Amino acid sequence: MIFRWFESLIDIFRDAPDTAPPKSVVRFYVHYLRQVWKLFVVALAFGLAVALVEVALFDFLGRVVDMAQKTPAATFFQTHMQTLVWMAFVVVVLRPFFIGVHDLLVNQAINPGLTAMVRWQQHRYVLKQSLAFFQNDFAGRIANRIMQTGPSLRESAVQVVDAMWYVSVYAGTSIYLFAKADIWLALPLVLWIGGYVGMLVFFVPRVKDRSWHASEARSKLMGRIVDGYSNIMTLKLFAHTNREEGYAKEAIREQTDKLRAQNRIITTMDVSITSLNGLLIAGTSALALWLWVQGTVSTGQVALAVGLVIRINNMSGWIMWVVNGIFDNIGSVQDGITTISQERTVVDRPDAVPLRVTKGEVRFDDIHFHYGKSGGVISGLDLIVRPGEKIGLVGPSGAGKSTLVNVLLRLYDLEEGHIIIDGQDIAKVTQESLRSKIGVVTQDTSLLHRSIRDNLLYGRPDATEAEMAEAVRKARADEFVPLLSDGEGRMGYDAHAGERGVKLSGGQRQRIAIARVLLKDAPILVLDEATSALDSEAEAAIQESLETLMQGKTVIAIAHRLSTIARMDRLVVMEKGAIVETGTHSELIAHGGLYARLWAHQTGGFVGVE
Repeated sequence: MIFRWFESLIDIFRDAPDTAPPKSVVRFYVHYLRQVWKLFVVALAFGLAVALVEVALFDFLGRVVDMAQKTPAATFFQTHMQTLVWMAFVVVVLRPFFIGVHDLLVNQAINPGLTAMVRWQQHRYVLKQSLAFFQNDFAGRIANRIMQTGPSLRESAVQVVDAMWYVSVYAGTSIYLFAKADIWLALPLVLWIGGYVGMLVFFVPRVKDRSWHASEARSKLMGRIVDGYSNIMTLKLFAHTNREEGYAKEAIREQTDKLRAQNRIITTMDVSITSLNGLLIAGTSALALWLWVQGTVSTGQVALAVGLVIRINNMSGWIMWVVNGIFDNIGSVQDGITTISQERTVVDRPDAVPLRVTKGEVRFDDIHFHYGKSGGVISGLDLIVRPGEKIGLVGPSGAGKSTLVNVLLRLYDLEEGHIIIDGQDIAKVTQESLRSKIGVVTQDTSLLHRSIRDNLLYGRPDATEAEMAEAVRKARADEFVPLLSDGEGRMGYDAHAGERGVKLSGGQRQRIAIARVLLKDAPILVLDEATSALDSEAEAAIQESLETLMQGKTVIAIAHRLSTIARMDRLVVMEKGAIVETGTHSELIAHGGLYARLWAHQTGGFVGVE
């Protein structure tokens, strides 16, 4: 019961602003830690109590030695019973209580709760990044940075809280106890503190810098390895195992070199502080014994001084590794910031409203888009797709057909111009509502590594089993879905598709994708090479389903196989980002322009050859 109570202190999925985390390291920490600051204050208080009790034990050791020297054995317990009982209470009750509450706060509340909360908020933010964000980085590296940033931030914050009290309490109370015995006894400790702080000031920035580079190299290595695994079929088909080994080998070598450089500075710091600690133990012990010989301090105070400096020696080694761990983790956080704290490039306006599609008219008004390049991809394009009209986009590769679809879906924002759907500028509506009104079947269909049912219900999560089965039937996928199985014995709709749908053939993936869009039943439909993965027989089998799917919808279809779109209401021929021809199939054939040449090449069997 007590464990559950502490574990409930952090609400992992708490409401938080869905904004970019700060790029400054300090502000990045504050952004997350301020959400749980009360827990850290309480942990800090109990850490202080634990540190005070630890120092009190050494003070008690010195007092016991003095009491034993000054009090006859026969009356020892009678004389000091009250002090002994109090110290027994501190050791048996208070110390376990303080440590127990501190551990519950750290291990049950902060460690799992803060880590999960940070990961959730970062994943939630990154998930809404633009398509370009994911295209410009390794998926494995992005995932690795989200996975490592949460625990690194939490660990370094907890270590700072713990180390802060131990250092300040041990150093402060030790100086006080030494000075109370004899002011000279505190001198070695004061000098040691100066030297210790000086070493930390010298070494810590260097550890931090090298930790950052090592973490960056680790993320790069993770990205390369995951990239290879994700594209294992390409590796096999091109027989480039050795080349891939070399690609990973280079990253492993770089990561190892960066780690070695980090460890060099750590080893140097370790040896330096160990040497300084040796001077503290020898200096304090020698001085304490000399003062004892002079009769200035008692035997118990010698025991206190020697015991405390040995404890400080052990603690300083712990502090050194804590400091190293803190900045190693800060290096990982800095590495994560480079990915996680990027501003989103495609965002909803504050006053964005849901898109309402009443007719389905799509108008491209003088649009310009270049993917950030100086050369033109689409420049000044105008196009109106009337409600319920079915148009086919035709043109050679690189003409801008897929780009037109990408900006319609607002995967990228236009540089100039407007795209209007039923009188509403898509830049002024929410992205979610826009994409919910457009059904898309792409050329490169990838499925989630989940069940076939989960993949289908992505089209409409509230669909019934009967509606889902009907969509599968219309897409001609009912002939293979019941026969599917996976490595864990799941069958049919429960079978998992594999990463990106790798366990299904290209044609099977495409039919699942078509069934998914059938289930979505959006008023605007985009077919981007929708039947490219199907053979002629399979394409003919689902052509009727596609025509059923297109009924009553505004359709924009892209196809290099011109026979699949020849029956569209209107064909729009693009070249170099501009519309060069428009008309029906027969009109364009009669015109004898670019479309007629493309048609002649395909029907003649020499696609792309003059």
